[in-house]
Amino acid sequence: MSVNDAPLEGKVAVVTGSARNIGRTTAKRLADYGVAVVINALQDREAADAVAHEIFEAGGRAIAHVADITDEDAAKGLIDTAIKGFGSIDILVCNASIRSQIPFHKISLEDWHRTLAVPLDGTFLCARAAAPKMMERKWGRIITLGGISSYIGTANRAHAVTAKAGLVGLTRALAVELAPFNITCNVISPGHIDTERPKSAGERPPMRAKPHIDRMGNVNEIAGMVHYLCLPEADYITGQTMHINGGLYFGV
Repeated sequence: MSVNDAPLEGKVAVVTGSARNIGRTTAKRLADYGVAVVINALQDREAADAVAHEIFEAGGRAIAHVADITDEDAAKGLIDTAIKGFGSIDILVCNASIRSQIPFHKISLEDWHRTLAVPLDGTFLCARAAAPKMMERKWGRIITLGGISSYIGTANRAHAVTAKAGLVGLTRALAVELAPFNITCNVISPGHIDTERPKSAGERPPMRAKPHIDRMGNVNEIAGMVHYLCLPEADYITGQTMHINGGLYFGV
């Protein structure tokens, strides 16, 4: 098989928050196409190991690494694991986030900072650690996971909505600064996706309107977009937000 037949063969990815749901499916999708993947979880070593084992059993390469990406040293350690374990870092998928529902007037400053820290501080720290290696190799992909709530609003989630909106600005800034090094940076903004929700996330917020494609999305549709953005066909796409929401929001 030639490089043209398998353009991602030999690439190395870090996927944050990849022990379950979108992150897990994304990690497995990339591994299916020859990418060596570092699986990341905040605390659940067993779940991270299970994903890595699934990839290994399917013939892929993966390492599980538990790390709090809001900690500077831990975020750098996560990227270093990819470099030491697989020789490089080519793809960074920033998927980790915190989902909780709290009425605005009851959000504590601690809740606010903690909810913003995972997607914003975590993405900043991981991207800052990964960028020099990508710049050196003159190739890279940084993909962040936003959400439809930052465009249409959602009650009781002002902190989470703000965090996801901030990711768009950060990703666009990186797209401009890293473009000379052939590094693309894009946001994927999922709509209502059928995932398992931790108890801390509370009940799924009700849909205020039905998408034109009258169903919930599935994790494979998000993982498929991550995969596409890593391909050579996506070399000219950067600084964009890819809306995957069944037509609930058109992005205009």
